[in-house]
Amino acid sequence: MQFKSQAVAKPYFYAAIGLFVGQILFGLIMGLQYVVGDFLFPAIPFNVARMVHTNLLIVWLLFGFMGAAYYLVPEESERELFSPKLALAMFWIFLVAGALTIVGYLAVPYAALAELTGNDLLPTMGREFLEQPTITKLGIVVVALAFLFNIGMTILTGRKTVVSIVLLTGLVGLAVFFLFSFYNPTNLVLDKFYWWWVVHLWVEGVWELILGAILAFVLIKVTGVDREIIEKWLYVIIAMTLITGIVGTGHHYFWIGTPEYWQWWGSIFSALEPIPFFMMTVFAFNMVNRRRREHPNKAAVLWALGTAVMAFLGAGVWGFLHTLAPVNYYTHGTQITAAHGHMAFYGAYVLIVLTMISYAMPYLRHNAPANHGRSQVLEMWSFWLMTVSIVFITLFLTAAGILQIWLQRASDTPMSFMAAQDQIALFYWMREVAGLVFFVGLMLYVWSYFVKPREHATAA
Repeated sequence: MQFKSQAVAKPYFYAAIGLFVGQILFGLIMGLQYVVGDFLFPAIPFNVARMVHTNLLIVWLLFGFMGAAYYLVPEESERELFSPKLALAMFWIFLVAGALTIVGYLAVPYAALAELTGNDLLPTMGREFLEQPTITKLGIVVVALAFLFNIGMTILTGRKTVVSIVLLTGLVGLAVFFLFSFYNPTNLVLDKFYWWWVVHLWVEGVWELILGAILAFVLIKVTGVDREIIEKWLYVIIAMTLITGIVGTGHHYFWIGTPEYWQWWGSIFSALEPIPFFMMTVFAFNMVNRRRREHPNKAAVLWALGTAVMAFLGAGVWGFLHTLAPVNYYTHGTQITAAHGHMAFYGAYVLIVLTMISYAMPYLRHNAPANHGRSQVLEMWSFWLMTVSIVFITLFLTAAGILQIWLQRASDTPMSFMAAQDQIALFYWMREVAGLVFFVGLMLYVWSYFVKPREHATAA
């Protein structure tokens, strides 16, 4: 059943893809700056490129989550969205605020941007991933509150399902934990302690609820498996996610000045964090194998299965590799962390947003369950190019990290940081080549929106 108000998801999806392209471009710039240090300097210094790269990642994923919610919730609630006009107004506010923030990063020095935006009145800037000016953070809060009101009223006045309730729980958590970005204590230990309440409890907590809800929705639609079966799986997955993810925050507390017991709590519970991702993989393949129908949107099924596998590998396996305190003693802050971060974000969140877009866009653009064959083939090529290249990026960064640990931290004659970087430059070059292949895959995805079906000769 399709609802007219689901159309508000379309601009959110378009914005997400556009910002995704920008994020990868700045990632390629950063990758080249690793080996050609003065590339684009002083126009785009490394610290600015990194801010733009990571901020675009967060913003485009938020656009994707909001678009997914605006498409999913009316269908689950069996009623029109509470206020499509409010959804469109918040889209433009969020897009303009995000664009102006990126322009600010690029156009003026960061200290000048802080002064220009009144950071001295309520200091929140200067922290990794939370570099946004205070005024931008306030705008995000307004957008999030309006979004939650819109989604919440739609759910409350319509049919309540496990999928929509889990999604709403994740979205509320996303908004609540973002409020800790306004808490900026002068004590550095306290600062890092609560900083992780935003960063970790987003990506290893409430975002996983959003991931689970979206994946469950798509699997219900493309497999025809009974909703009750999928909902039972979803309950178990989110329970394990919250049990392991909340206490697992402790794996960030090992070396920041917190009590020693966090080394035990953090190690034990974060070692369990791969379990919900493994369950998600089994869940996705089990549902597809038990499907009652062959859905015409083969690309959406591929994105969904890819989400489960790559999330398990990136967030689960690569997370576990360096999460135990005795191992993390050597690995923290090295390219091992970057390897885990790249594959985890791609597997868990990039792929689930692309899964939802792949499923919903044919309905939004053509009122059809699937794109035509040529478009789907391009989408699937895009999936494989991006996925294989992110695997190689992860492997190259892992190799760089292992060598970095030996040269810089574990050998009898440890090198300085920059001397070690020179020794692992080959891996950075290989990472850059893999990044270019990823970008080609992303461009194929964009092209899939424009390619036309082949015209077949009609029978006489």
